Amino acid sequence: MKRLSTHGIVAALCAAAVAAEAASAPSFESASQEIDQRLEQSLRELAATRDRIAKEKVPLSKSVAQLESDVLKLRQDRTQLLKARDSRTIDLTSLRRHVELLGEQEDFVKSRLNEFVRDFESRLDISELPRYEQATAAAKLADKNANLDAEGKRGAQLEVVNVALDRLDRQLGGDVYPGSALSPDGVLTEGTFVALGPTVFYASGDGEVAGLVETRVNAADPVVVPLPGGLGDGIAQLASTGQGVLPFDATLGKALKVEKAHKTLLQHIDDGGPVGYAIVVLGIAALALTAFKCVEILRFPVADPEDVDTVLGELAKGNTEAARWQAQRVEGVAGEMLVTGVEHAGEKRGVIEELLFEKILRVRPILERYLPFLAITAAAAPLLGLLGTVVGMIRTFQLITIFGTGDAKSLSSGISEALITTAEGLIVAIPVLILHGTLSRMAKRKLGLLEELSVAFVNGVAAIKHRAAPAGASGGVDD
Repeated sequence: MKRLSTHGIVAALCAAAVAAEAASAPSFESASQEIDQRLEQSLRELAATRDRIAKEKVPLSKSVAQLESDVLKLRQDRTQLLKARDSRTIDLTSLRRHVELLGEQEDFVKSRLNEFVRDFESRLDISELPRYEQATAAAKLADKNANLDAEGKRGAQLEVVNVALDRLDRQLGGDVYPGSALSPDGVLTEGTFVALGPTVFYASGDGEVAGLVETRVNAADPVVVPLPGGLGDGIAQLASTGQGVLPFDATLGKALKVEKAHKTLLQHIDDGGPVGYAIVVLGIAALALTAFKCVEILRFPVADPEDVDTVLGELAKGNTEAARWQAQRVEGVAGEMLVTGVEHAGEKRGVIEELLFEKILRVRPILERYLPFLAITAAAAPLLGLLGTVVGMIRTFQLITIFGTGDAKSLSSGISEALITTAEGLIVAIPVLILHGTLSRMAKRKLGLLEELSVAFVNGVAAIKHRAAPAGASGGVDD
């Protein structure tokens, strides 16, 4: 049953397809006719479009050619404009570089003029400063003057150049100009300056003050240095009459500065300050004690070996009084030792040695006294010098805090104290150390001679006893 129904369905579908094909046959024909009509219409439109294109092609070609010509022209114009722009850029860069070079030249000229103004003012003698103060002050303040343009500022600086050239012209044969200066006593006087090369002379109006002119740190005016040998009279005559004899200094003033810098011993001591005075006093005391000890040690009497032999000879003869008399003839402690030895010659050897050694011990402090003070001086003097150095440096730093480093003269006192005290301490310590060693050696030499005297006397007494003792009893002589 199932297979039969399937064949029936297939047959029904085939029949339906045949019927549909038969029914659609007229529709294909109408569609074909419609397509042919559209094709013909399209061909007609194509022909019309071709005709229109053919008619419009020539004008369009002309327009395209004209546009291409315009584009070519515009490209040429663009190229020219680019070239002009590049040329203008190069010119602008060149102009900017030129402006920069001009600015650098302006800065260079400005710096050189400022440097010239500073150098010109530093080369002026202190007596010339009032003459050129106005020009130099205007040139130094020109850059900060808001009322002046660049040309005015340069003009103020160039005025200093003109003034400097004029100064050179006047100095070729010597220049004479009025002014004021301080006398050696510190009195401000009016007079005339005479500039001859690097040297400037001055003579007051009354002719009483005449000499060289120098600059001092703490003085705002030039200071006159008097010259020896009546040389000031020639300067005064030249300043008043235009004729006179001027001194010639081949050292350009250095000889006078060296002479002024020379100090006496008292001035050097005074530069050391209180510590320097303490070192000097200590050194004088040490030298005085050294002289005293030298005389004391040299005059300290010591017995000669002949004296000892004479005393021992009298003892050997049994003449005690003669031996005591010979011992008393010897001066000083050596004589006392011999007298003591004679008086106790009969005692035992140990007793005699102790008695004589007692005399040596008593005289040792006398020979060695004050020598420790010399040793202390030799050790303390460098320490005092170091103390003066520290005090001087502290004072110098205090002055730097107050006055700065510009005033060298204000700092010289502290530096002098710092350096001179060290030198004074070493100057005192080294000789005192040598003298202490020498005196100690001399004192030990005297003590050694006394010990030698003691040993010689004791041995001599022992020998006398040995010779005087009977045979077989020599063992008890030295007890």
